[in-house]
Amino acid sequence: MRVIGLMSGTSYDAIDAAAADIRIDGDTLVLTPLGMVSEPYSGELRAAVAAAVPPASTTVGQICQLDTEIGQAFAAVAARANAELCGGSAELISSHGQTMFHWVEGAQVKGTLQLGQPAWIAEKTGCTVVSDLRSRDVATGGQGAPLVSAFDVLWLNGRTSGSVALNLGGIANVTAPGGGGTTADGPAVPIAFDTGPANALIDAAVSEFTAGEQWFDLGGALGAAGTPNVDLLAHLLSEPYYTQPAPKSTGKELFHRDYLLAALRGYESLSLADIVATLTALTARTVADSVKALAATEVVVSGGGTKNPTLMAMLRDELGDIALVSSDELGVTSDIKEALAFAVLGFLTAHGLPGSIASCTGARHASVLGSLTPGSRGLPRITSVLSAPKTMRIEAL
Repeated sequence: MRVIGLMSGTSYDAIDAAAADIRIDGDTLVLTPLGMVSEPYSGELRAAVAAAVPPASTTVGQICQLDTEIGQAFAAVAARANAELCGGSAELISSHGQTMFHWVEGAQVKGTLQLGQPAWIAEKTGCTVVSDLRSRDVATGGQGAPLVSAFDVLWLNGRTSGSVALNLGGIANVTAPGGGGTTADGPAVPIAFDTGPANALIDAAVSEFTAGEQWFDLGGALGAAGTPNVDLLAHLLSEPYYTQPAPKSTGKELFHRDYLLAALRGYESLSLADIVATLTALTARTVADSVKALAATEVVVSGGGTKNPTLMAMLRDELGDIALVSSDELGVTSDIKEALAFAVLGFLTAHGLPGSIASCTGARHASVLGSLTPGSRGLPRITSVLSAPKTMRIEAL
């Protein structure tokens, strides 16, 4: 089946579309990436999203408008991906949408909201769309995150038992296929969770103190020019989220601009470079602490944070003897991984197969994820009933 995965993360800077041919061979999911296209949000739409996410207030009218405009933006990128990557032959589109709110109380996720009305995608492309993939896991008591864990477990099964996947987006998350200990029967139990901010607080600082002229630390230049402040770092590390047990998830509902400004009270004399260096060190430390707690011997890293050499250098220092490997070396381009993961989740949903792993999200059981919006071409044709795959093989074109 030819599937397009659509993704926009917590940095809400762009929409990524990854296309792939996906099939199941025995107990193996075979994935052949076809490429990726990416389109930045327009300045107006990005500003509208930023103005609506917590702790800002919004209205039902603004949410309706955002749902429509994000859906239209996703539809345009999907149509481009279908034309450029699939020759118009895509059979299914799996859309993550744009996360606007992740409702967490204590250790429990009570709801999650992703906008980007799938009807616009179905109308523009003619393809059936799988969307709203997180809510079903939440309804079964799960965190609804990190859903990429299903991809990671399939992908890293068969590698060293200490292999851990790390994604550095706005929020950082890890997946350890064998990192959750053992069940009563003995086999390893996968575990996954959000470690805390990756780029979220760095982006917030850069945007705030450059009056919006910059959105992120390009090339890690600010972080490299500064020196981490030991006292501020210790203050930031006192955040209770870091000591909560897994499974757990978080987002910009916690790690947002106002959170940052409150944390910086008393540190007004610090330069922007020193603030960014400290926040970069915070990401490296919290990720490394989480990885070490999983007894990792290898970290396979992907996501936008890999383009920040200052963050990567700090992370290598924090990890010590633990190997840090780019996902590119294992056949999955760092930029494309999350969109590919949602293509796989959409494929599983279309075949009636679960796309969540209960031990990773904390759900009562694994679930078939998402909702279907049929396209004008009808539902994708399923030729046989397949059993859930246990591993994944990446094949080049």
